[in-house]
Amino acid sequence: MKFESDKNSSDEQLVEKIVATNDTHLFAVLYDRYSDLVYSKCLSFTRDKEEAQDITHDIFIHLFLKLRTFKGKSKFSTWLYSFTYNFCVNYIQRNKKKRNEKFVLTDEIPPNTDEYDEIDDTQIYQMKSENLSKALKLIDPSDKMILMMKYQDDLTIKEIQEVLELGSSATKMRLNRAKGRLIEIYNTL
Repeated sequence: MKFESDKNSSDEQLVEKIVATNDTHLFAVLYDRYSDLVYSKCLSFTRDKEEAQDITHDIFIHLFLKLRTFKGKSKFSTWLYSFTYNFCVNYIQRNKKKRNEKFVLTDEIPPNTDEYDEIDDTQIYQMKSENLSKALKLIDPSDKMILMMKYQDDLTIKEIQEVLELGSSATKMRLNRAKGRLIEIYNTL
């Protein structure tokens, strides 16, 4: 009966209980709730089912160890989303370094970071999927992350802001730069 009541607990209640007891059975409830979501995020980064499964497994191991760092400032699902994205970005960056892949991207910041020419989403939506897929493989993982949040996961600027723990203008600027870099790479293909 206790296990059934734990299944009905909120994420935040489960986290509290897990942190207090280190109970792996309670953690399994969180795993069951979120493993498919985490796997699909990993798959969108790697495009390889086995690698995505391995990363998902690694994420949940690290999550169990880091669960006590969840402070409840946002919903657990938002925190997990951020944790997953950061883990995937770090994983991809580590693998790129191992393979010695080098990409030349400019990161010029305009003198006044509050002023920039916003890139119209129409250019992104008109990209052909095959070349878009190639461009996304070549783009920096942190740029890919913010683009996926916006266009794949349909997160609002406010939601992206929460996940990345940035201000509104910084979030818009990063998104705009990522769009510009994607278009730059796309146009070279």
